[in-house]
Formats: sequence, structure tokens, C-alpha cells
Amino acid sequence: QVQLNESGGGLVQAGGSLRLSCAASRTIFRHNAMGWYRQAPGKQRELIAIITEGGSTELADSVKGRFSISRDNVKNTVYLQMNSLKPEDTAVYYCNGDSLIRRLREGRLGVWGQGTLVTVSS
Repeated sequence: QVQLNESGGGLVQAGGSLRLSCAASRTIFRHNAMGWYRQAPGKQRELIAIITEGGSTELADSVKGRFSISRDNVKNTVYLQMNSLKPEDTAVYYCNGDSLIRRLREGRLGVWGQGTLVTVSS
């Protein structure tokens, strides 16, 4: 069964931290790069972090230095540690995975989870 289950969102004050988790089905997680996306109100979904199967990471400029991505290959789970949060980080956060980073960048992925809402107050 193909499944993604994001959790860990909530309401936090600016400057605070949150850690998001995404439990993925084996089909999505194993041998795939994983990515975190976010969609702010009225905006398109954007890719903000990638981690390869081997642990190499890439972060969008908007979150570099504040967010980090990691994965647990035993638990089939990917994490997003968010520090120094800003009101502009307010969004629904999603994760997904694919064998091709190109497809992660394009976001053309068949299955999505429900996402987890992060709200940062000023």
C-alpha cells in the first residue's frame, strides 16, 4: 500500500522550532530520495528539502541555515527540523519520494499525504 503520513505541525511563535515527521510506506521510501514540500495559502506547492538514499541533502535558499532534513532508513521515516521559524514559513507541509530527483523537483508524483499544518505567529 502506498502511503504517506506527515505529522508534527502546529502553532509556534516566530523564532521557535518544530520537528516534522513523515512515515512513508516501503514502496515510497526504500531506495528513493525523499523530499519535503510546503504550500502556503494562495501559493503553489514548493520543494524545500531533499535527501538522497545515501543521506546527501539539499535545501532551498529560503530555508537554508534554519531547516535540516534527515531520514531513518529502518523506520521508513523522513524528518524536517525547523528552527528560527518565521511567519512566512506558515504552510501545509508534505513529503514524498521518488527514485529520480528530477521527478521530486517537478512534483509530478501520484500519491500525496494529507500534510501537516505549520502556523508561525509573529
